[in-house]
Amino acid sequence: MPDPKDSPCDALKDTPAYEYCAQDNPDGGGPPDGGGPPDGGVGITDGAADNVTELAEYLIKKITGLVAPDDAWAPEKADSWVYQQFLWLGQHLAIVIFTCVVVVCALTAWKSAPRLKQLGASTGWTLAAVAAMGAIPGAVMMLNKAVSSAFTVAFNSDEKTLFTVIQDDLEHGADSGNPLAILIIISALVVALAFAALVFMTRSLGILVFVCMAPLVLASLARGGDMTAVKTWAMRLLGLMFAPFALLLISPFVQMVAGSLVMDAVLLVAADALMLRMIVHGVPYIGPRVARAARTVVERNTSHPVARAAVRAGVPDFYEKENTPRGPRTVDTPGRAASQDGGVLLAAYGVKRSERPGRLTTPSAVDSARRDATDRAARSVQINQVRRQARSAAGQPSATGRPAAPGTAASGTRPPRPGGTQPPQPPRPRNP
Repeated sequence: MPDPKDSPCDALKDTPAYEYCAQDNPDGGGPPDGGGPPDGGVGITDGAADNVTELAEYLIKKITGLVAPDDAWAPEKADSWVYQQFLWLGQHLAIVIFTCVVVVCALTAWKSAPRLKQLGASTGWTLAAVAAMGAIPGAVMMLNKAVSSAFTVAFNSDEKTLFTVIQDDLEHGADSGNPLAILIIISALVVALAFAALVFMTRSLGILVFVCMAPLVLASLARGGDMTAVKTWAMRLLGLMFAPFALLLISPFVQMVAGSLVMDAVLLVAADALMLRMIVHGVPYIGPRVARAARTVVERNTSHPVARAAVRAGVPDFYEKENTPRGPRTVDTPGRAASQDGGVLLAAYGVKRSERPGRLTTPSAVDSARRDATDRAARSVQINQVRRQARSAAGQPSATGRPAAPGTAASGTRPPRPGGTQPPQPPRPRNP
């Protein structure tokens, strides 16, 4: 007989299961009473529950870090090599514009007051633009950290926030011991992590591009302080920075679903739809196409109606050019959107460019034609049905199989004309 002091895990030596067995029996030897782990040991059930909680905490931490990260891809300081190239170009561009303004003012010095005013404005705005170029990376990093801290406080700070409620429900929820509920909430967290990674990629790339564009946009101020291009650039950048706060729309419903893991998963599905909306409306130029690609991937790989409804709520149908009175909305293609903003920037530099007329892309035009054909067919069917109903309500069908007109007898006599007069009858031909 084997020695009772021997560890039951000795038979599993040199196998992968030995480590797991040793964790459940850290003191060696079998259970003292033939059941349960020894004192100080951890049972399989307790270990599984701890692993699930740790996995959920890990996923929540990653989701928070991806949706609103502390560090972005954009340069933190103006001495970054990437930003230095754009900074050099922007500063020299501002100096060139200022030099041109000085030359023009010198050649037209006979317009004393207007030219002096223009020269003063150009000088002041050039200095302000050059100073602002070096401060943009630091300001963006400070704003990004503030947004990240605010997002963490709003979603994972106390017992009333979404992620804290999920962690509490995993331990004390009504269905915390239900394996199916745990599987649902873990699956919802994994899906939310995938969408959060997509938000991180598009948002970080957009912030990097707009920070590097800052010197070129600010250089347009040297001409005289035209803020049109700067306002457009700032709106795009701030939209990217504050996009994560769209998830605050689900905060009022957190306490309503607290205590149930399944309802927490429903809130996470709503958060997935909101993250897709963040990409559609918050990421300029490429946001609608990236979100539509994500919707296509989900629809091709799943037939579950809830998943399809979630992605359709997050990414609605749209066309890629102009608004129509009905049907899906339209958005500009990445090239057209960038071209329009480029026209605004060139206008700030004083370069006028004629706006090119737009048209639907080929896939959108095909989709529009199919939709219009379907609408016309449905409308024709509806009109024909209404006509048949009107004919049947007007009277019984005549001998020819057609419904008789109102006031017409079945014998085929014409109804009297309004006013009681009959139309004149043509004369009959006489026989010779």
